[in-house]
Amino acid sequence: MSHVSSNSPHGQSPLRTVQVLGGGNAGSSAHVRSLAAGLVARGVRVTVCAPVEADRSYDFTGVGAEHVHIPRSSDPGSVAALRAVCADADLVHAHGLHASFRTVLALSGRDTPLVVTWHNRAHAEGARGHLLRLLERRVVRTAAVVLGTTSDLVDRARRTGARDARLAAVALPGSRPPAEVDDPDRQPPKVRAELGATGRPLLIAVGSLDRHRGYDVLLDAARAWSRLDPAPLLVIAGEGPLRPELQRRIEDEELPVRLIGRREDARELLDAADLALLTSRWEPRSVLAQEALHARVPLVATAVGGIPDLVGDAAELVPYGDAAALAEAVVRLLGDPARCELLRDRGVRQAAGWPTEDETVAQVLSVYDELTQPRAFS
Repeated sequence: MSHVSSNSPHGQSPLRTVQVLGGGNAGSSAHVRSLAAGLVARGVRVTVCAPVEADRSYDFTGVGAEHVHIPRSSDPGSVAALRAVCADADLVHAHGLHASFRTVLALSGRDTPLVVTWHNRAHAEGARGHLLRLLERRVVRTAAVVLGTTSDLVDRARRTGARDARLAAVALPGSRPPAEVDDPDRQPPKVRAELGATGRPLLIAVGSLDRHRGYDVLLDAARAWSRLDPAPLLVIAGEGPLRPELQRRIEDEELPVRLIGRREDARELLDAADLALLTSRWEPRSVLAQEALHARVPLVATAVGGIPDLVGDAAELVPYGDAAALAEAVVRLLGDPARCELLRDRGVRQAAGWPTEDETVAQVLSVYDELTQPRAFS
């Protein structure tokens, strides 16, 4: 009999799990919070190891988990601290490559089962890219189960030597029906006015200002649609190392684009938008794509990574790096209200098939159960 039970039958102690996060990007941090809430509700003890700022942002303790501050992976004390926390764990679940590698080191010499979830793919070239591939190999060959959030991550894990790699059910935590904006101060007309998009189409992109996001291609496309009358305004919410370079281009080329930095109101921005744009070189289960479909906002996205499986026929897909195709798709949608309405309806239907938070927790629990239940026969 398994000891994964909310009632701890026959005096068995509840399962004790440790969830390990690295720096914790938004997707993996939100997933761990959702997972922790569901596991605690089912009687599982959960300790979340993450930097203290992650707990401040995601409130793991607020859903009943214990939080232990573990410094970021660059800190030499992090492996020793993690080893101490995992000493009496029944199972450890690490999220992301750096957190997983630290966990492999921390569990060295122990037979504690390790589950690893790959939420994303590391972006690096040259010597750093080679190092990351070595870390990947070490992690996937050590883990009892690798859960990939997209089918190509599962394939990658298998190619790298995983003993057991599976597609993870990953819900969009806290998703809400599209028309749930009740605060009059948050209504789309006010948001549009604040952004300077009154009387013109508003295009929204959300994500860190990093090279793999494809924002250089997005600015190339913006130059093409800037000839429309009225010219659409492209608003990019996010922060990162490319900001000075992008800002310089926007000013030099007089592009109808605004960089508004990191925002906590991405959902409200989407509610106000005519189109959402996703131009990355690679994406897993993109939070922006999921939010856009939930919010009934037509999406134009690159056909990369997990995007085609995620959105199906509910978005306009274009090749990565093709500014002309991107611009053409945007211009065509802005001039075709019927097509936009079709995409909105398809989006609602597509989103209805995504896993719920309950289904996500149930899948993870079944994996934990496999790895921890006592076996009567060898």
